[in-house]
Amino acid sequence: QVQLVESGGGLVQPGGSLRLSCAASGFIFSNYDMNWYRQAPGKEREFVAALPGRSGSPKYADSAKGRFTISGDNAKKMVYLQMNSLTPEDTAVYVCNAHGLISRWNFWGQGTQVTVSS
Repeated sequence: QVQLVESGGGLVQPGGSLRLSCAASGFIFSNYDMNWYRQAPGKEREFVAALPGRSGSPKYADSAKGRFTISGDNAKKMVYLQMNSLTPEDTAVYVCNAHGLISRWNFWGQGTQVTVSS
């Protein structure tokens, strides 16, 4: 069964940092691009960062570039999102996504809540 499980969210003060993790199982990890999206209440889901499965450099939304870093571990089938210099505007449910390079299938995790507040 395909499964994406996020962890690492929580409450953090402005300027703080969090590292999110996504554990993948049930599919061939290297055949998928791994991505992070986020969604705040009343807003559309937006792209945050992408880690290509085969080649290419990580990509970031303008809001994340310079502050966030996406990385992965193929052996452990894990993808991470290091978030620094967090602001209240970063408050959202962060969701892990797997996009099939050939199949074009998309799998989504349940998300982990990130709240940036004083």
